[in-house]
Amino acid sequence: MEKLMIAGGYPLKGTVRISGAKNSAVALIPATILADSPVTIEGLPDISDVQILKGLLEEIGGEVTFADGDMQVDPSAMISMPMPNGKVKKLRASYYLMGAMLGRFNKAVIGLPGGCHLGPRPIDQHIKGFEALGASVTNEQGAIYLRADELRGARIYLDVVSVGATINIMLAAVKAKGRTVIENAAKEPEIIDVATLLNNMGAKIKGAGTDVIRIDGVDQLHGCQHTIIPDRIEAGTYMVLAAASGEGVLIDNVIPHHLESLTAKLREMSVQIEAGDDQIFVGPAEKMKAVDIKTLVYPGFPTDLQQPLTALLTNAEGTSMVTDTIYGARFKHIDELRRMNANIKVEGRSAIINGPMKLQGAKVKASDLRAGAALVIAGLMAEGVTEVTGVDHIDRGYSHLVEKLNGLGATIWREKLTDQEIEQMNNA
Repeated sequence: MEKLMIAGGYPLKGTVRISGAKNSAVALIPATILADSPVTIEGLPDISDVQILKGLLEEIGGEVTFADGDMQVDPSAMISMPMPNGKVKKLRASYYLMGAMLGRFNKAVIGLPGGCHLGPRPIDQHIKGFEALGASVTNEQGAIYLRADELRGARIYLDVVSVGATINIMLAAVKAKGRTVIENAAKEPEIIDVATLLNNMGAKIKGAGTDVIRIDGVDQLHGCQHTIIPDRIEAGTYMVLAAASGEGVLIDNVIPHHLESLTAKLREMSVQIEAGDDQIFVGPAEKMKAVDIKTLVYPGFPTDLQQPLTALLTNAEGTSMVTDTIYGARFKHIDELRRMNANIKVEGRSAIINGPMKLQGAKVKASDLRAGAALVIAGLMAEGVTEVTGVDHIDRGYSHLVEKLNGLGATIWREKLTDQEIEQMNNA
């Protein structure tokens, strides 16, 4: 086990290249199960979630190679083997295996997903979709059992807008008989990315990126080659990092349209931003202004950038309010920021930040992926050295974080945890 050590006060300058989208990767990789010949996905991020999914595909008989961001999956020899525990427990997006395996084999046994602890994130809309397609779904001893004699197209209205349910139903429906219509579908760019892969494999999906998606089932899907979209959340994190500690940072390999809600808020804070075709330049702000943020489904402000931006707002003049309408429990980073001298209080689903406050280096713990990003940003702004434990969360979503930050001029490194530190963490 490791911890991140961050020496604050070093200005960031230069160019950073954004990796492929984590939230696409964790759905694209399971989607390869549906093909009958090899699928190549180019530009995948080198993160632990991708490695875990590679191992899961190999467990069910897939031949998988992964090098330099490119993964080739030969799914032809895959079998519908139960996966109740093990690696499935290590990531939330393991639930995409349900839709993919149900779509190919008409059955699946998948353990309840793990990942970040952000409060209740039920999969009832996923189950509703599977049942509408003709599957029976039961929870037996902590695993979800899906069984169907035949999947048939259906009209499915999602009671809440859910990225996971939208993608999972797409995966299950592409080989179902007849037409499936998903109403009140999520519109995230990652959904378009998954639909593009499936269409390249021979699926017939229309409307991805809108709130109504139509899927005409096909008998067979074949292999193809697909390039993943850039990670808008990683890009947004580096935009916030650049605003926090930068003297001019160029963020390369981005789709600026995917980041408009964040760009608008940073400009409102007086941060200098210039967007090109596939790059965004973030310049320094002489004096940052407080703003209010409310997270919403895409194209609103992303919940995944709420925590990083909260760290930046400690440096803004005035009182800011951050309200998370998606995950009410996504404020576990607040106590850690307080250890670093932040003036923040939580009221219900909102965090109230009074600034500017000069942050101080401290020993803090990442409770989830984006909380970890927030603490890294705080450490870069702080005086002294910040120690961040819980690095395994950060490694789930940020490829080569230390190398990228040091390339911009930061002073950040990894150290192994001592036995005493590991014991203290286990007893906490």
